[in-house]
Amino acid sequence: MVLLLCLWAFVSFAFAAIGPIDTAKPALSRGTVVNAAPPGPFFQDFKPPFPTTGWWVGYAAAPSQDSVVAGPFPYMSRALDTGIQFGISNTRTFDGTSVIQTTQMDWEASYVQNPNTHASHKATAWDTQSVTVKYFASSDVGFTTYLVPGSPYMTLNYNAATILLTSRNGNILSINGQNIGNSPVSVTGTRFTVTNSAGTYVVYSLGGSISLSASQTTLTGSSIFTGVIRLARVTAESTSQAVLDQYSANYPIGVALDYTFSGDTSVMSFTYNVVGNAANLLHLSWPHHRKRLVNPNLITGLSYLTTKGHMKPVIGNVWKLSYALPTITWLPPRDPQASCIQQIIQALEYEIAHLTVAVPGDFYYWGKSFQATARLALIADHLGRQDLIPAALTVMKQSFAYWTFTNQTTYAAYETAWGGVVNGPGATDPNVDFGNGYYNDHHFHYGYMLHGAAVLAKYDSAWWKTNKDFVTAFARDIGNPSTADPYFTVARCRDWFAGHSWASGIANGGGSRDQESVGEAVNGYYGLILFADIIGNQDLKNWARLLWATEVDGAQTYWHLYPNANDPDTPYPEAGLRSLTTIGNVMDYQAGAWLFWGAQRSEIAAIQLLPVTPINEDMYDAAWLNGVWNYVSSELVDPTIGDDWKSIIYMAYGEVDPQTAFARSTNITGWGGLTTSQAFLIYHLATRKNPAGGNICTAAAANPAGTFTIRAPNGKFVSSSASSPNLVANADAGSSFLFAFMPGGGSIQNKATGQYVTADQNGAAPLAAARAVPQAWENFKVLQQGDGTYVILAGVNSRYITLDSTGALINNGATVSAAAKFTLTTTSSLQVVS
Repeated sequence: MVLLLCLWAFVSFAFAAIGPIDTAKPALSRGTVVNAAPPGPFFQDFKPPFPTTGWWVGYAAAPSQDSVVAGPFPYMSRALDTGIQFGISNTRTFDGTSVIQTTQMDWEASYVQNPNTHASHKATAWDTQSVTVKYFASSDVGFTTYLVPGSPYMTLNYNAATILLTSRNGNILSINGQNIGNSPVSVTGTRFTVTNSAGTYVVYSLGGSISLSASQTTLTGSSIFTGVIRLARVTAESTSQAVLDQYSANYPIGVALDYTFSGDTSVMSFTYNVVGNAANLLHLSWPHHRKRLVNPNLITGLSYLTTKGHMKPVIGNVWKLSYALPTITWLPPRDPQASCIQQIIQALEYEIAHLTVAVPGDFYYWGKSFQATARLALIADHLGRQDLIPAALTVMKQSFAYWTFTNQTTYAAYETAWGGVVNGPGATDPNVDFGNGYYNDHHFHYGYMLHGAAVLAKYDSAWWKTNKDFVTAFARDIGNPSTADPYFTVARCRDWFAGHSWASGIANGGGSRDQESVGEAVNGYYGLILFADIIGNQDLKNWARLLWATEVDGAQTYWHLYPNANDPDTPYPEAGLRSLTTIGNVMDYQAGAWLFWGAQRSEIAAIQLLPVTPINEDMYDAAWLNGVWNYVSSELVDPTIGDDWKSIIYMAYGEVDPQTAFARSTNITGWGGLTTSQAFLIYHLATRKNPAGGNICTAAAANPAGTFTIRAPNGKFVSSSASSPNLVANADAGSSFLFAFMPGGGSIQNKATGQYVTADQNGAAPLAAARAVPQAWENFKVLQQGDGTYVILAGVNSRYITLDSTGALINNGATVSAAAKFTLTTTSSLQVVS
């Protein structure tokens, strides 16, 4: 108990350098809610806030607290009523899309006196990486296990209890070289080698000599025991058992996280609290650790292959990892190139003029819109168009105000069972808002809000004064740096040992951990950086920069693949996986180029890129971006693939070749599903490093602008009416249509009805003047030909307009040669907007 108290004191001290963002009760207009899956008796001695996203949350999450959890690697484990189960996968396969290491449980550690009830095991301590679990028949009978990621040993501290180890992977085959038959075998000593179907484990007693009775299913102590035993899997390496023997006496019971900042560099340290000789602690590292460790004492002779690659040993209880911190905040470090400015401004003016107020139906999609509008304001400021900023801010303020109304069906509330800000209705339904109420995806969702709110605060101090407390609750939820905050856990989504965040919360019993959109994880911490900048808290800003830097390092190690790199320390030895260029989902037991919701390569790549913001130039490297470009090349020229995904890839590819990215972007009419726009895209390309030099942007072909009648090649004029909205070339005097600019092309509006012409995505139905507001399906390129006629290209499917036998206009022409050629006529001179 003294050791655990020391651990708690040490952990608290480690966070003393950066105090809490706030300690007040969160100021949310709708008060509190209770999650429908509250933590079970695992936390019986504690009160919230509790971790909701960490590797071991499955020990605590309802309904049964028995999920297989993502650690403590190299093991995976389950905390059952009957004992703690653990194992290391024997099987790693590559199925063409993913590497998969099937979960297996090799052993269950327990004790004979175990009452096997749900309330007879509990947490006694935890820190940013580890958890301590006690199994107890009474306060004086049971065992405690210290579950510290990176330990090659499972450590069990028995107190007045009889050891019971049960094979969970076939029969026990031998112990100390003696085969196990129908009759038990008795062995005595301090070290035992035992084999079952999983392989060989070595068992150490640090509490003196013990006697075990070995049957085909169990190892049972001959008497009540007080002391520590440790189990470790012996790997295929011939020296591994010798390495395990040498360091078996020293075990960690927890870890303290600390960090220092010097300019734009941070050194993060893990200090393991060790029983025994701390200098001789044997602990395992992953590839991302080995990239960043400062002067590590690495040894050979022991290795475990996990989903994240080989875990290899480091000697010593203090790890120091060095990270370069980002320096970009609000704007890119370069002004936009002059060749692009006119086109940026034209798109910017249009986009701000056509902003609509987003009414929150969730945090995720609302947050995307909120941040995107904020970026428009920043672009306007950078271009000296301060006159455009108020309109963007007005829309943002009107949209944000919905969160403060008390009659909204979507609302923010403080959830009291676990401790955090959630989508109120989602607290009882994991299907709402991607499971936000069950603590899924908080860093994705709240980063967008923090980003947008910081921009509003930058330009409107009165708004900030009114809304600061509300916004601060979201910063605390994903970015709290201190155990002194009584309402929020520390850095909710971050797994400090894994080197990145997890998106999974407590849904489905807190089972397998995963993260798809590493780009949105990075954006979450970007939002926290901007929030810290607004409140003027440099310590918090450095903390947010460290969160960002470590997330990016995780992305570059475990999401970005390099087929041609000769890296002996790659997480993914399978060349076939690396050839896929980008991971779509990293999980605890598999990682692969796939998504829960989409299978297109452009989707898999884009979700790792978005949202593309100025700070991300430190995340994308040329080798990976070139790989992505090649990986998605066939889809970039496929008209059935959505422009939204293409726009994100073009935007990111600007780090390598902004000229090519711009040229390709002139063929699209859709942008990024609320994460980008034409103004964003051109502005971003215009502010890149421009490795090749020269102009980034070229003059774009523009649609005619003005009011025209349209004459078809059959000699008839195109008409459309309120009763017959389809566009048909069958009249001697046609309808008047207003042609106007839209980003990526232009709109065509029936002057008489006020309706905008829309196209069928499948190119089967005729064009129809049937939309009140022009959006992606109402975007057309009107291209002048050498003979003065025009062909029309529908942006929705990149098909040219043709005439059917009735004269109806249909967007189904695959090539310009198949397109109908139209004549535009007006009483005033034809104007082209350049």
